[in-house]
Amino acid sequence: MADLGKFNTLFVITVNDTGAYLNADDLGEVLLPNRLIPENCTAGSQVSVFLYKDSADRVAATTQQPLGEVDQFVSLKVSAINKMGAFLDWGLPKELLVPYNEQHTEMEVGKYYLVRIYLDLRTERIVASSKLDKFIDVWPADYQKWDKVDLIIGGKTDLGFKAIINNLHWGLLYDNEIFQPLRIGKKITGYIKQVREDERIDLSLSRPGEGKVNDFSQKLLDYIAEHNGVSPLHDKSSPDDIQKALGVSKKTFKATVGNLLKKGKVKITPEGITLI
Repeated sequence: MADLGKFNTLFVITVNDTGAYLNADDLGEVLLPNRLIPENCTAGSQVSVFLYKDSADRVAATTQQPLGEVDQFVSLKVSAINKMGAFLDWGLPKELLVPYNEQHTEMEVGKYYLVRIYLDLRTERIVASSKLDKFIDVWPADYQKWDKVDLIIGGKTDLGFKAIINNLHWGLLYDNEIFQPLRIGKKITGYIKQVREDERIDLSLSRPGEGKVNDFSQKLLDYIAEHNGVSPLHDKSSPDDIQKALGVSKKTFKATVGNLLKKGKVKITPEGITLI
């Protein structure tokens, strides 16, 4: 079964001067325009395409990569507003509609909003909503302490940043534990710090102790490599400089350097922290 709003691998029925006609199962035959046909596309071969509805409300196929798919949360920019609602640029010729009754706050042209893309079963159209709570799982979360999770930054609060966990639950990152710039819609790896008795979830961007050092090690090695093998940061660098450049505290920076020294991956030279 082919799905609107997602990538599908479809069989090619025939190819002519107009393009390739694809078998989209219950959605019927779908045209992939000639300019988008990949090389060696012939009848009987398979092609991966994204299915959506064009301005004439017909099912269309494209090999272009949209900025989001159905059932995903993504931050998108408002490009236009009319009596139907706000239209978001999601990287395809037909923009994505957010109806007025699906706007958490009234949207403005030029601003970015975190939305959920979904298929409206009544109209069979792909639309978006900034009323995120209705897409969050109401069942209690089943996470263990320090589970690694995928996060999408959802908004600023008085305590820190809300984040969507694995596309399912809300969690909270506290300001005093954040050492890197965050923005709404940013996708980042995080960890479950605790699931509280009230079922709210506290998050962290790093694990404690050795795990925290290991998480940051590769980023530091890459940073040194990008600076010709010698780190411009060292143990005398200010905490602000380290946080700004690497997004971690000075304590984590020094612990990671020590760990890499023990493993023989860096050395201290007159020039500074140097790759081996």
